[in-house]
Amino acid sequence: MPVNLPAWFVQHFAAARLAPYLVAAHRDGVSAADLYVWNLKIAEAFYAPLHCLEISLRNSLHEQLKLKFGQERWWLVAPLDDHDESKIRKAESDIQRRSAGTPCVDAIVAELSFGFWVSLLSRRYDRRLWVPALHKGFPHYRGPREQLRDNLQAMVLLRNRIMHHEPIHHRHLAADHVKIYVLLGYLGPELPVWLRTIDRVPETLALRPKAGSHA
Repeated sequence: MPVNLPAWFVQHFAAARLAPYLVAAHRDGVSAADLYVWNLKIAEAFYAPLHCLEISLRNSLHEQLKLKFGQERWWLVAPLDDHDESKIRKAESDIQRRSAGTPCVDAIVAELSFGFWVSLLSRRYDRRLWVPALHKGFPHYRGPREQLRDNLQAMVLLRNRIMHHEPIHHRHLAADHVKIYVLLGYLGPELPVWLRTIDRVPETLALRPKAGSHA
């Protein structure tokens, strides 16, 4: 049995899954169980910032694409690759399985993943979408598309680790937190101001287990 973990903990949370916590806990001189609990807490705290980023991003891009192509169902005429078209078809199909009737635009937009929206900022869409339309969705950004896309993709990866219950304790989470605020500022300056009123990441970061302490 892994050191300092009760048998029931290992049984229910799986020894293989706990391995990264054991390594980090041994390195830092802390309890692996305490580190596991803190990872749950910091993942929970990141939910609100990532929620704000994902929702505001998709709404901004959706609005610009509606304006560019002159219709709410812009994907019917936009020059999307087969891979991205298949994601929209799957979103429509998944919604139809859950409810009767034709899926409304808002439902389809909400069904599409964070990764889908960030993929629209990829190099393959530079001339088709970014230059004519999508750059307008970031009115406070003046840098290159690729850098913006890479920073957003990093947040997709963080979001996916959290939603798939993977450890995030090894990341530079303070830097991730700053990055979310910077990206929100590109979309609208009021977003980071509002987020600070509900954001619990800073206080939770400060609670990370330290040698000689217990979470």
